[in-house]
Amino acid sequence: MIFAATISLERIGALLSRIREQRPLVHHITNPVTAGDVANITLALGAAPVMARAAEEVEEVVAQAGALVLNTGTLTASAADAMVRAGRRANALDIPVVLDPVGAGTSSFRSSQIHRLLGEVRCAGVRGNAGEVAALTGSSGAVRGVDATAEARDVADRARELARRSGAMVAATGRITGSGCMATAVVAAAVAVEADPFAAAVMGLLCFEIAAELAAARAGGPGTFRAELIDAIAALDGAAVARRARVAPA
Repeated sequence: MIFAATISLERIGALLSRIREQRPLVHHITNPVTAGDVANITLALGAAPVMARAAEEVEEVVAQAGALVLNTGTLTASAADAMVRAGRRANALDIPVVLDPVGAGTSSFRSSQIHRLLGEVRCAGVRGNAGEVAALTGSSGAVRGVDATAEARDVADRARELARRSGAMVAATGRITGSGCMATAVVAAAVAVEADPFAAAVMGLLCFEIAAELAAARAGGPGTFRAELIDAIAALDGAAVARRARVAPA
């Protein structure tokens, strides 16, 4: 269920069409574990991915993009430095930044670098799982590796708190390996063509959820689910969103 407040299904369908008409370039500084999935889901949605990670080029590349994704899945000090450089350049050019704080709370290094990103880069949105969002607001024991644990039960309050602190739209979702990164990519493509980060997040996550339901019905297991998910995103249109959406007021 998506709680979409006053955002209409017609607006969501129109936003999906705009992505495919404009084909925005989305710059992903992401982790190599899911880079292929992220690139493929971005293409399937109708946007164009670029995966530049080198500090020497990230500022030049992001200047050409419609949105920037910072994904901390396989974080190193040099990667964090590159993310800050790209994020500051994006901020200077009013290019929206979406942070995926993978593994927040796993280690003091990772948590400190993610807080550094939130402090030094103005993020339009944060998309993480329940444990990551909880960890960023001070909850201990909410993450094991990159997975949320059962202790992150007050996720709605934690998401509101993180949004208040960061000034960003915050979306907390579940995750299997790779799916969170892919959901972030869909949100980022929407942010690239929509000035309202909340509307972009609702559109992205609703489309992703519908595609996942379609993929689950067709897949024979987790391996085929990934391929079916990409196919379902590529085939999705406004009519399918309106037909399958389950939306309630917030």
